[in-house]
Amino acid sequence: MPFIRSQGADIYWKVEGDTAAPSLVLLNSIGTDMDLWDAAIPALRHRFSLLRIDTRGHGASDAPAGDYELSMLAGDVAAAMDAADVEAALVAGVSLGGMIAMQLAMDAPERVTGLALICTSATMDRSAWTARVEKVREEGVAGIADLAMSRFLSPSFVQARPEIAASVRRGLLCMEPAGYAGCAAAIRDMDIADRLQTISVPTLVVSGDRDTSTPFVGHGEHLIERISGAQHVMLDAAHLAPLDAPNALADAIIDAFV
Repeated sequence: MPFIRSQGADIYWKVEGDTAAPSLVLLNSIGTDMDLWDAAIPALRHRFSLLRIDTRGHGASDAPAGDYELSMLAGDVAAAMDAADVEAALVAGVSLGGMIAMQLAMDAPERVTGLALICTSATMDRSAWTARVEKVREEGVAGIADLAMSRFLSPSFVQARPEIAASVRRGLLCMEPAGYAGCAAAIRDMDIADRLQTISVPTLVVSGDRDTSTPFVGHGEHLIERISGAQHVMLDAAHLAPLDAPNALADAIIDAFV
């Protein structure tokens, strides 16, 4: 399996799709791994060369102890891009992945040709994420599993696709607590809201009309207001849009950037 050593951790990545096509980096939410994108891949692989990455602390990537920072996670993405010989790419991220994508666009704008910011935000409730970090470090990921699942998927989706919901829950419970807590600390300490106006690449903001974690009001709307020229698409989806509305999400990305 391809790994790249980045800032003391092995980061797992893989490339698929049309290698002659423009590059698209796909980043996962907290509590999931690169498989989050599986259902959208068939539509995307014919238009892009896809680089998927397991965020530090998730999937096959290492989960070092301690707090992570968004700049660290963005550096991991840049290292994986180097390993895959990707000089610059469109970057699409869900939730935490969108936060990392924005950080990368600020830290290394030459590496980013566009952003697809999916069910994400530049400002989260610091006290809530402080409590989540502490709970995971004390009780493990099981301590926040019910809360996370209630935010990930809508009740109607869980009822209609219980096998997918069960798979997401299993993946969450299998996570290293250090990895979840480290990334939760990065969300807690996020400091990008006042720099959004520095993002100058084409940007698509995707909201889910059933997303209770980062709804458009209070989250997506601020990205639209502060990123010059940003477009907005509302999907019939909860927080994990690549699971809930994979084809509609793929179509939105293709329509915006191809």
